[in-house]
This record gives sequence, C-alpha cells and structure tokens, in this order.
Amino acid sequence: MSGPGVGFEYPRQQVSWLKRDALLFANSIGCKADELHFLYELHPDFAVFPSYVTILPFKLTNNDVIDFYAAQKNTPIPGVPKFDPTRVIDGERKITFFKQLPTSTQGKNIEIRTKVVGVYDKGKASVVETETTVVDKDTEEVYSKALGSAFYVGQGGWGGPKGPSTVNYPPPQGKKPDAVSVDQTSFETALLYRLNGDYNPLHATPEPGKKMGFGGTIIHGLYSWNATAHAVLRELGGSNPKNLQEFQARFASPVRPGDKLTTEMWKTGETNKDGFEEVRFVTKNQDGKTVLSNGRALVKVANRDSKL
Repeated sequence: MSGPGVGFEYPRQQVSWLKRDALLFANSIGCKADELHFLYELHPDFAVFPSYVTILPFKLTNNDVIDFYAAQKNTPIPGVPKFDPTRVIDGERKITFFKQLPTSTQGKNIEIRTKVVGVYDKGKASVVETETTVVDKDTEEVYSKALGSAFYVGQGGWGGPKGPSTVNYPPPQGKKPDAVSVDQTSFETALLYRLNGDYNPLHATPEPGKKMGFGGTIIHGLYSWNATAHAVLRELGGSNPKNLQEFQARFASPVRPGDKLTTEMWKTGETNKDGFEEVRFVTKNQDGKTVLSNGRALVKVANRDSKL
C-alpha cells in the first residue's frame, strides 16, 4: 500500500517501567482483589496486565509528570501537513500480544518502534494510522504489535486520500450476551488513570474539552479500552494474561466522568489454531450510547476459578 507518508518510521524510543507502574496500571483499569497476580508484586504469578503496552508511547522512560503538549510535538511526516498534536483523539486500536511483558525493565533494553501505515483526509479531520511494536532491543523479541488510528480534529481538507473502508465486527443480533460487566466511573477515574503517564489536560480540566467541542473534561479513550480489555479477560479468560491474544475496539463516543459503562460480550464459537476463540463485544454508557464499537478479541476461554 502506498500513499502520503506511508512507511515513514519515527525515531525508535526507549521505554521503561517498574513493578510499581504495573501495579498502578492494574488498579487504574479496575482489577479486583481476587486478581492478586496483577495487584500484588509478591504473588507467585505476578504479571503485567497485557494491555499495559498502550501506555508506553506516553510514558517512555519518564518517572514523573511531564508537559503533555510539549512532549507531543511529534516528528513531521514527510508529504503531509504538520498536524496540531493538542487537538487529537483516538479512533481505533488493535493489539496482538505475542509474549508476556517482564514485570519491570530493569536489566533489559526495551523500545517501541512506530511506522506510518496511512494518512487520510476525512474533510473535517485527518487520520494517521500507525503500527507500533514493543521490542526487546537485545534479542529482537517482539512483545506486541498495535495498529492504531489518531483523528486530528479540524485538520482535514488538504486533498489527501480518503482511505479504505474498515472491517466491522458487529455483535450478533438477537442473542443474549455470554457475559456482562459493569464499570461505574467516578470523577476521579481519569485523574488516577493519567498517573500511568498519559497527562493530556483534556482528561483533567474542562478548558481543552470545551475548545474541542466536548463541553468539558472527558475520560481517556484508552481508559475505556483498557478497562474493557480487563472485563473481557476477567469474565471469559479467567483473568489469565496468557489467555488474551488479540483485542481491538473503535472509540465511538466520549466517556465523561461519572458515566456507568456496561460491556456485553458474545462468544462466537470460532476458534483459531492456537485455541483462542473470537469474542465480540460492545460497551455502552448509562444512556445506551455506544462508547466502544467494533469490539473483537481472541480469548482462550477459561473458568474464573482457573486464573493461572
């Protein structure tokens, strides 16, 4: 596939985390006391929740609060306009997990490598699709690969390609969900989640959200994405991190502090050669509005009692 910016590689970036960071992430996405392998560093099966990789492009090697806007002055992509990183929201995210993350990066050299898959002009916005891999620099082992799209609000109209149509994964019609999970967010949800390293002011103070047309503060889209990943793994994968092979969802509408999120999940009965079953899911708020659509995961279905 070719087009403006396609194949452009950003500079590789070192990433690091401690066990404390893994504990914070698990707490911030709703892991429960009966999942001590995510919440207690001395548990014999202590593990980093798989989707922690989503925070690494924000955290990098920082151990303290950073200026989010200054840090997001990204490298310009050749052949496309320079987009304003202060007016960007997530579009869709898909991650394939190949290998469990170490519980910390001490003694390891781990980096993220990101390249452009496509840059599209949607008229009212531009979309940049990227592929990001988390790699052990010394061994070249790949931990995960993420495909993501970022919407640069109000920054379209430059004459670029419109982009291909996306594949949809709707939930089955007329079938009762195999599992349901409820997440009652609070006015502090985003204030806790941001401590993982995503310090975008959009999720802490109302002014940026008002400028972008959201009316005020919204919760990180990746909070909803990660909290739902936790719900799927907990309800259908026995909370075993090895039981999640793929996870993807589209960010359909903003989540506001205090929203009640309900995720419905359906097993499809379709299993791949590795024994992972395709699961469809959708997450809605208390008004029935979809906040995560196109939900699909590959899960090795397990009982709650057989976590590890």
